[in-house]
Amino acid sequence: MSLPDILLLTVAAFFGGAINAIAGGGSFLTFPALVFTGVPTIAANATSAVAVFPGYLSSALGFVQELRQVPARQLWLLIGISALGGFLGSLLLLVSSPGVFAIIVPWLLGFATLLFAFGKRVADWAQRHVNAEGWQANAAGLLVCIYGGYFNGGLGIILLALLSGLGMRDLNMMNGLKNGMSFAVSGAAVATFALAGLVHWPEAALMMIAATIGGYVGARASRRVPAHVVRAAVVVIGTTMTAVFFARI
Repeated sequence: MSLPDILLLTVAAFFGGAINAIAGGGSFLTFPALVFTGVPTIAANATSAVAVFPGYLSSALGFVQELRQVPARQLWLLIGISALGGFLGSLLLLVSSPGVFAIIVPWLLGFATLLFAFGKRVADWAQRHVNAEGWQANAAGLLVCIYGGYFNGGLGIILLALLSGLGMRDLNMMNGLKNGMSFAVSGAAVATFALAGLVHWPEAALMMIAATIGGYVGARASRRVPAHVVRAAVVVIGTTMTAVFFARI
């Protein structure tokens, strides 16, 4: 890695970690930064997943009290579905050709940006249309987590919409579950990517450190920076990155 690459990855991971701590959407910075430093798109997706992975666990632990209110059977079912979906999604990424994935990336970024921008409306729609009981809810959860294993962008928003559709209303509980499920999805995906040799470890290690520091700073800054300001910035970043990747096709 050259010095400019190190600086770009460090800054992207730091602010990505901070954004994740406040509003989510840090992958809009970490994934493009890796691509811009020359990492192939599929490997960049895998390495970005590793970079933001630790933050999900620490975020979930911050909601332990709320997670204790979730029935144990439901909690472990959701975690199990998340791990299975993350594994299947990561396998789907492994069999994707680099050329096809490069074409899909801007569409995925655009989709994730729209989800981020209209997350409240997505949650309201899910509340009206997702059946909280039976195999439909489990199937919907599995599909969401497969997406998360394949491409992490916007996963938190979709998970919140899913949990809203399952009848949950306690935002702290939903955030705890969202982070716990994201950790399970990412854990399964990261293990698969590591075994497949997709992860660029020097870049991943550097970004994990920077993202962890950024997450701590972001958590403290969240008391002073309005979440809607950060969300607006994420939408602008996502829109810009979508346009840039479309131009690269």
